[in-house]
Amino acid sequence: MDHPSPHVLLFPLPIQSPINSMLHLAELFCLAGLQVTFLNTNHNQKLLLRHTNVESRFRQYPRFRFRTISDGLPEENPRSSVQFGELISSLQAVAEPFLREILLSSSSDGVTEPPVTCVIPDGLFYYAVDIGNEIGVPVIPFDTISPCCLWVYLCIPKLIQAEEIPFKAGMQGLLRRRDFPFYRLIDYATDPYCQIALKEVESIPRSNGLILNTFEDLDGPLLSLIRSHCQQTYAIGPLHLHLKTKLAEKRMPISASSNSLWEEDHSSIQWLDAQPIESVIYVSFGSMATLSKEEILEFWHGLVNSGIRFLWVMRSNLLRGEESNHQFVKELSEGCKERAYIVSWAPQEKVLAHSAIGGFLTHSGWNSTMESIVQGKPMICWAVYVDQRVTSRFVGEVWKIGVDMKDICDRYIIEKMVKDLMVTNRDEFKKSAEKLSNLAKESVGDGGSSYNALQCLVDDVKKLGRKGKDIKSNCIG
Repeated sequence: MDHPSPHVLLFPLPIQSPINSMLHLAELFCLAGLQVTFLNTNHNQKLLLRHTNVESRFRQYPRFRFRTISDGLPEENPRSSVQFGELISSLQAVAEPFLREILLSSSSDGVTEPPVTCVIPDGLFYYAVDIGNEIGVPVIPFDTISPCCLWVYLCIPKLIQAEEIPFKAGMQGLLRRRDFPFYRLIDYATDPYCQIALKEVESIPRSNGLILNTFEDLDGPLLSLIRSHCQQTYAIGPLHLHLKTKLAEKRMPISASSNSLWEEDHSSIQWLDAQPIESVIYVSFGSMATLSKEEILEFWHGLVNSGIRFLWVMRSNLLRGEESNHQFVKELSEGCKERAYIVSWAPQEKVLAHSAIGGFLTHSGWNSTMESIVQGKPMICWAVYVDQRVTSRFVGEVWKIGVDMKDICDRYIIEKMVKDLMVTNRDEFKKSAEKLSNLAKESVGDGGSSYNALQCLVDDVKKLGRKGKDIKSNCIG
């Protein structure tokens, strides 16, 4: 009896960073000859098509297709960090019956295609694991958060059992209370984000594997701990670098386009072209964080007073609680135009690769952290949410490639840290960052740890034609 040909369904979390990572993975799968369906929300697909060449870029892969699903929210909903819980629960209500239907059916929208033989959802979509197990379709979640945060998630059940959560007065060791994803946690039983994390952790042993965007030389000790919960863990990052390396290997054009849901202002690159080497600090708080006017002013004063040039991404919805900050941004731009440049969104990979950039003031999102590591750029970390809080601690205390400034928004401290990163301790930070950058590049090269892990993942996905069978790979764990 013939077995179905491999057909992977990718289902990302409906925010910028996970979509970016999943699209990189989708293209790597396409290059490996797999059939790929990418399930995006209607809202985000419209933004992708408006701001990128993603449609034409994937047209070169005849076995790839986009599918869309409603996130269950009205179009006018801002879908910001404040509404994140609402977005996740609303999407789940739509996605559960949709996934069940698509996995039971071998054709959809009148287009006959091979049945889905493997689902790769974001790790947060724990319900996809149970649906896959129920129907007999293997599921390998892709956890797009940092592995150090995933490790904390995996520890939460034991912390609860030991009555360490809710947190007591203080915690010793590497992680402090303020470094935890839920550092203000009062009642884990009623906190929705903690409950989602617990459900995600509970689903991991029921999965057919786990994909992480990291590499062995960065997260080896943590990966050993994670593999005690899920032996079949594939560390295949840094994904954006892995994709570029594979495209170069196959002598295919490396696209100049990103996977951005925002319109990129490429004048930022022209401005950087006119700046001295390693003289600029890049400032970006990602796609979801919001700041008060007071916080923005503290950062602005600290940056200006440092005397260091800076390129600042100031999204139109960065200012908390206000529809637009156009006039405010205009006034800030006028007050620092001699040494600074402000844009609403930037082509971040290109910016970090630019020779004029000497450091990165970041929210410590995992994609941003990996992009900074690849380019060997030290970081000042002002973490806001969930995995960012753990990641920022690792940047400063474990990898020694920057400083952790979370929960501090004071112009004098900002000024001092910018000077430390860009002048006083520049050589020390640069040396550590460049060492990790070289290790990242080695990991995705022929025979590197991530190169081999991706090959194992592809081989294992190809074996999943027999529905419901566990992976029997000899190359991970």
